[in-house]
Amino acid sequence: MSDHSQKIAISVYGARDTYDKSFDTLEAAEKLGDIIAQHDCTVTLPATTGFPFWVAKGAYNAGAHVVGFSPAAHEREHVEVYNLPIEYMHMIIYSGFGYAGSDLLLSRSSDAIIFGYGGLETVHEFWVAFQENKPIGILKGEWDTDEILFNLLRGHEEHFDHNRIIFDDDPNRLIEQLIKRAKENKAAEYHI
Repeated sequence: MSDHSQKIAISVYGARDTYDKSFDTLEAAEKLGDIIAQHDCTVTLPATTGFPFWVAKGAYNAGAHVVGFSPAAHEREHVEVYNLPIEYMHMIIYSGFGYAGSDLLLSRSSDAIIFGYGGLETVHEFWVAFQENKPIGILKGEWDTDEILFNLLRGHEEHFDHNRIIFDDDPNRLIEQLIKRAKENKAAEYHI
């Protein structure tokens, strides 16, 4: 890739509701954002509460460019109807397509995707990302999201590239592997 290439955009998905998780989970999210920033990547994520909010906070405070994707059509709907935050994001793309539509735009706009502590919505987000054929990293932690996503894949192994989906409990190593694969994908797309 040339020196004029855009930064790798890494998306992070996770649960909007984290009220039942320990502060350690939120600290892990904030640390993940910080580590992505240290790797000089753009952070893209749902413009929401919970795990993605804490990732945004960590990335923003560490100097990364953070782009949020909203289900709302405009800022007022984002804040007043969806009750979503606008902090820790340099820019929010207001899709107007609800959560499902903004998930698709987010996955398509990212070079690699990470899943952390997740909720019910994470299953949908995972399948959208999976179908986009992007490198996917699943961060193992004190949560069971990694096991749930692994079990979703069980029995479908012949339908996906095992090198594209990475399970790891070390966020730094996970990000390094995703960046490597994202760069390989970009090079293949442009025949560099």
